[in-house]
Amino acid sequence: MNPKAVPHSPSAISDAIAPLVHNRTTPNPSPQRGGKHALGICGEELLADLSGALYWPREGALVVADLHLEKGSSFAARGTLLPPYDTAATLAVLARVVARYAPRLVIALGDSFHDGGGPDRIAPQDRAALAKLQGGRDWVWIAGNHDPDPAHNIGGVFARSLSLGPFTFRHEPTAGATAGEIAAHLHPSARVSQRGRVVTRKCFAADEKRLVMPAFGAYTGGLNIRDRAFVKVFGALGFTAHLIGDRRLYAFAAARCLAG
Repeated sequence: MNPKAVPHSPSAISDAIAPLVHNRTTPNPSPQRGGKHALGICGEELLADLSGALYWPREGALVVADLHLEKGSSFAARGTLLPPYDTAATLAVLARVVARYAPRLVIALGDSFHDGGGPDRIAPQDRAALAKLQGGRDWVWIAGNHDPDPAHNIGGVFARSLSLGPFTFRHEPTAGATAGEIAAHLHPSARVSQRGRVVTRKCFAADEKRLVMPAFGAYTGGLNIRDRAFVKVFGALGFTAHLIGDRRLYAFAAARCLAG
């Protein structure tokens, strides 16, 4: 998936979204705990983190999606120069999230590397950082469309999908999926407007039965949740966009978000 970039001003999200929440033109946000946003899916409490990660307390599982490590080096190989720091930046954010939750299991929901050659290009210091993150816990790499095959020398185990409790973790969401699917691939983002200001941010797209996670990687963009790809997954616009703000997440009915 190659969605458009998601531009934003650091302060715009609070300025534009807070009035909507205070004026109750959107559903009340779920409970917040120190930047963690509680979601109820299939009867389980999941914590959506400001980083874009998802934590499942009962299983001690941390889920991240679409890391797209080594995207910069992939573009460079094709003649498009990007700063070669995306892998280090993404792993640094992931390290802070791992330190915050101390998970027993990490699930990377596919497109963890931007292409199949990414694991071979990763710099020694980034490989060492990844190995440190994996120490003392289980780590599952779910196959993505960018990285469909198992890779060598990056630790963890590889799977097409993973079933755990009521959930099935996979990269690409399925149309009209059964309850319990947690997927990635679509890089959901949402646009909202208030008093003439429009803000676009990455988001978690979810209803009570399934969830599509935002892209975690430093060089990843977003696909607007009003795109028909999301209707195929959820069946209609009867789901919620949980926008990632600077200090909290904000819940908006998908039907009230802007297209484009």
